[in-house]
Amino acid sequence: MEHLIGKKLMEFELPAYAGDEFVTVTNKDLEGKWSVFFFYPGDFTFVCPTELEDLADNYDAFKEANTEIYSVSTDSEFIHKAWKDASEAVGKVQYPMLSDRAFKLSRFFGILLEDEGQALRGTFIVNPEGEIVAYEIHSPGIGRNATELLRKVRAAQFVHEHSDQVCPAKWQPGEETLTPGIDLVGKI
Repeated sequence: MEHLIGKKLMEFELPAYAGDEFVTVTNKDLEGKWSVFFFYPGDFTFVCPTELEDLADNYDAFKEANTEIYSVSTDSEFIHKAWKDASEAVGKVQYPMLSDRAFKLSRFFGILLEDEGQALRGTFIVNPEGEIVAYEIHSPGIGRNATELLRKVRAAQFVHEHSDQVCPAKWQPGEETLTPGIDLVGKI
C-alpha cells in the first residue's frame, strides 16, 4: 500500500450540510488554511455520534488553530440534516458534514469499503498547500479522540512553521521541541 504523506488533495466538489443549510464544498475552500477530513462509516449508527459530538465539543479550539473540520460519510446531505435534527449529540455539530455518495474522496484517501459502500474511520490532516501531513485509519468499532487530533494538528502546524524542529511524543504548544542533529544521537 502506498502512503499518503505529502500527497496533494484531489479536486472535488461535494454537497454538504453546514450552518443549517445545504452548501457545496470544494477543494478551493481549503486553500490557505488547515483542514481535517474526518471520515466515519454512517449516520444513525453507534460510535459515529460520539465522535462527531467530541469534535463539536472541541470545535472552537480547532477554529482557534485556523483549522476547519469536514466530517465525511457516504450518506447524503439530506440524511446528515435528518441525523443532526434527530440526535442530541450530532445536533451540536457546526462544522460542514460532507456527502461522498459517489465515493470519490473515500477512494482517494484509500478507505472505501467497496462491498459496504462505506468508509472506514479515517482522519486526515491537510496543510494550507493541500498536502496530507498526517493520517490514521481505524476499523469501524474504534472511536477516536478529538483532543489528541487537535494536538496532532498543532504539532503539524508547528513543524510546518519551524522546519528545523520536531515535536516529541505528547508535545503540547509551548513545550520544548527537538532540533535533530548528531549531538542528540543516543542522548534521548
